[in-house]
Amino acid sequence: MTDLRSILTEQVDRLIGDAGGVALLRQIEAGEWPAELWDGLEAQGLALALVPEEAGGVGLSWGDAVAIWQVLGRHGAPGPIAETMFAAALLASAGIEVPPGPLGLACGTAAVPYGRHVAHIVRLEGATVALHEAGEARSAGNIGHEPRDAVTPGPRIARALLPNQFGPRAGLLGRALIRAAVIAGALERVLALTVEWANTRKQFGRAIGKFQAVQQQLAAMAGEVAAVSVAVSQAARAADAHGLAGAAFEIGCAKIIAGEAATMGAATAHQVFAAIGITEEHELHHFTRRLWSWREEGGTERFWAAEIGRAALSRGGANLWPDLTARDPQGN
Repeated sequence: MTDLRSILTEQVDRLIGDAGGVALLRQIEAGEWPAELWDGLEAQGLALALVPEEAGGVGLSWGDAVAIWQVLGRHGAPGPIAETMFAAALLASAGIEVPPGPLGLACGTAAVPYGRHVAHIVRLEGATVALHEAGEARSAGNIGHEPRDAVTPGPRIARALLPNQFGPRAGLLGRALIRAAVIAGALERVLALTVEWANTRKQFGRAIGKFQAVQQQLAAMAGEVAAVSVAVSQAARAADAHGLAGAAFEIGCAKIIAGEAATMGAATAHQVFAAIGITEEHELHHFTRRLWSWREEGGTERFWAAEIGRAALSRGGANLWPDLTARDPQGN
């Protein structure tokens, strides 16, 4: 991790932690907008973090952004900062001025995260991106009780073609990378909570973490958490090297691994915690409900496995191994 990335992630981690922790998640689930947190994140320049410096942004890499998104995941991703970062990058790449405030990311028929709270919508249609004023929002949510709204686009402000590095599936790839990254971060938090509980909760005179069966579960869970983090980092490196469109394979793999790990990690955590993990007073369910929701967004495991399978078949069996080994850890 570079010094800049370390400083950024520490600042974001401290800023969100000071904003209220799980109490903030409860407020968001009750329909409140985290105004103070958003103001702090925007003041740090995060909304324009992926916008090039010459366009008034910070000019971070995809690797830097993914590291920040993992921090957001460790705090339950309170707000649409990841979506705003990505949407702002799309606008800037197409030469459209980025408006202030949170941005709603609209891709096809998918619901807009926090759509009821945004003033502008960024719509993706193939290789074009358009900026609209936000119209009427029909409030909904997901199993994590996060705002997921159907927003009617208002008047169009600007529309332009995206550069080739984003490609015609930029919306899908960006959403998949965001969700894989926040899943990675949330799983880190769930693992930490579960290990702490296993070392605290006693049964038959000793901590349940001393029992071999529980230790095996925790070890398997830790392996899944590590695998997601590696897959997400690799996807980000590929995006930095080849552009978002050129990293479709790595992003798809990361989303598959993240979805499978979310299923396994949440199940293991609730097995170890037993009934206490689903009580309103405990914070575990705020993260596991989000994990169950996020694995469905940006393409499910089945969707991405089919995508990767079709691509492999189109290339032919003789090319499978060369294709897999042609891209080194630096994404070349």
